[in-house]
Amino acid sequence: MSRPTRRRGKTAAAARDRAAVEQVVADYYGSWFEGDPERMRSSLHPDLAKRSVEQDAAGNPFLDTIGTEYMVEATARGVGKKHPAGHEVVILDIDQDLATVKVISTPYAEYLHLARFGGRWQIVNVLWRSRPDSAAHR
Repeated sequence: MSRPTRRRGKTAAAARDRAAVEQVVADYYGSWFEGDPERMRSSLHPDLAKRSVEQDAAGNPFLDTIGTEYMVEATARGVGKKHPAGHEVVILDIDQDLATVKVISTPYAEYLHLARFGGRWQIVNVLWRSRPDSAAHR
């Protein structure tokens, strides 16, 4: 009889983790589209690495990296407000204190890595690209 109790406990904890991860992702996107820099800051780890594959003038690919301060400043400038809000979230995995999430929004496709720090989930890595049908600019 103790086995179902343990399973329920794990299921409840998993549901809490899922809800917490979903909330951080909602804060990240909501803050971007609404122009709320403090909400953006709260969703990101201070050492965020947000990366995209770009091309130089000669067409050679390179990895571009931006961080938390850039995202907060761009949010404050309202860069995300020019795009229609809305996104689809797929939680690919949650493993104890780590999570991987895929998000498709009108302007972007992004893969997010989140980690739990002292009970608080934050985005630590993002690999992203503009969607072909959007005119997304950072």
